[in-house]
Amino acid sequence: MAEKREQVKPLAPAALGIKIDEDEDISMEFRNHHHRKCITCCGCITAIFLIIVMIMLVLVFTIFHIKDPVIKMKNLKIQGFGALVRTDNPGPAVNLTVEADVSVINPNVASFKFSNTTTSLYYDSIVIGEAQILAGEVRARRTLDMNFCIDVKVDKILALPGLKSDLASGALSISSHSKISGKVKIINIIKKHVVVQMNCTMTFDIRSQAIQDQNCKRKISL
Repeated sequence: MAEKREQVKPLAPAALGIKIDEDEDISMEFRNHHHRKCITCCGCITAIFLIIVMIMLVLVFTIFHIKDPVIKMKNLKIQGFGALVRTDNPGPAVNLTVEADVSVINPNVASFKFSNTTTSLYYDSIVIGEAQILAGEVRARRTLDMNFCIDVKVDKILALPGLKSDLASGALSISSHSKISGKVKIINIIKKHVVVQMNCTMTFDIRSQAIQDQNCKRKISL
């Protein structure tokens, strides 16, 4: 009678299954770790980007906020007025020259570059003289003082009926108009084109050569 041999089942497949399960667990854990790392990295990048944007907005609305330049008429002198006053019948041969001091104030953190400027002088609503100011630049948060002369058109003044009474009173009511067109540029990113117009009315005291009751109004165009 033949001996019955016991059949032994192979263990290899079971061991292989355990190894596969372990590899899958490690792979899943690695993927989860990588996913969490990516989320953390993306969150940090987003937070840094938002912080930079907030800083830029704060700078734009505070330090880098472009303000309007200001023009001021500081002083005004008329040369040759003595001859006009002393002469009973003054003629066009009398020379009048207006010497004006004007300041351009730049309140910005960047320089203000302006093109050629025109200043006109009025008496009794008539243009009696004009001056051309060459282009220039006002440095950041600085004031540029400019001095220029205006040759007055005497023939136009003499034709005005109110001149004699104004000379007798010792005061002239005159006005001026100045226009400055320029550009403010900050780190080549923020740019602003500005046109500043200033209209001033004033009383000129002939005896003291001083400006009185000066009233200036500015108009800003962007």
